[in-house]
Amino acid sequence: MESVRKNIRENWPVIIIITAVILVLAMNFLSLNTTYNPTPITTTYDSSWASPSLFTDRTLTGENRTLVIYGQDLITHTSRYLGPNGKVGSISNGMNCQNCHLSGGKKTWGNNYGAVASTYPRFRDRSGSIETIYKRVSDCFERSLNGKAPDSLSKEYKAIEAYIKWVGKDVPKGVTPKQTGIYKLPYLDRAADPIKGSIVYQGQCQRCHGQNGEGVLAINETEYEYPPLWGENSYNNGAGLYRLSRFAGFVYSNMPNNEASHEHPVLSIEDSWDVAAFVNSRPRPIKNLEKDWPDISKKPIDHPFGPYTDGFSEVQHKYGPYPPILARREEMKKSK
Repeated sequence: MESVRKNIRENWPVIIIITAVILVLAMNFLSLNTTYNPTPITTTYDSSWASPSLFTDRTLTGENRTLVIYGQDLITHTSRYLGPNGKVGSISNGMNCQNCHLSGGKKTWGNNYGAVASTYPRFRDRSGSIETIYKRVSDCFERSLNGKAPDSLSKEYKAIEAYIKWVGKDVPKGVTPKQTGIYKLPYLDRAADPIKGSIVYQGQCQRCHGQNGEGVLAINETEYEYPPLWGENSYNNGAGLYRLSRFAGFVYSNMPNNEASHEHPVLSIEDSWDVAAFVNSRPRPIKNLEKDWPDISKKPIDHPFGPYTDGFSEVQHKYGPYPPILARREEMKKSK
């Protein structure tokens, strides 16, 4: 026994090194075999949710606070850091995350981040896989910002994720609060009309977004004061707002900017659908979407690219009317 203790005393540096190597190998093995379990989404809605404030949150301190503040700046001024002339990199088209996620992703019914931390990881039919927050952020960069996914190990991505989690920090896991995301408008009993929508655009949108949807650059010329709604610098055909229901719900609750609110909309429901049809009829960047919706029966009714299982055309799926598609899908469910 004494000889064993003597050997340990004489060789303790070697023993420590071997032990450390074993621990590192074990940790790497575990990380390689990590699996993400989807978050069970409840039907509970909490109408009392309100976004947090950095001015009043005294629980956020030190490096975490610094990271969240940087994340907020990246969301509101994405192009300054990651746009075509970004001071950190160039992986986006010049728009800011805030152009689609209003008030830094904190505005009610403004496509906010309130339910992101509480509902991710989650299974999404579009990819046919369990998605993390990183996947969601990457999709925004690749689709809405028509760019490239950020490096998951970069300070910038870590700051964006920290900020998104902080915005939803008070929401229980699995809960989707009311007023998060985009309001779902009732469907019209007719097709949305791009021609009528062009008239709405001229009267309500053109003064900010331009006659040709080109947007207005800010004074610093590195980001947009008002984002382009079509053309080479706008979102591509894979973005969420390219679906009419998403665009219509977004503008109904929020546009014209600083004039409308969900409680006091400026546009009617019909105007919202029609202007969505007009904007999304205009040319924009094209993304390869062949890997989207591996189960085509799960495609939303306003997803504008076939094939479909319900027999309706791409034109009707894009512009409507949608009630006949819904009816057909209900019939198909009952016949199974």
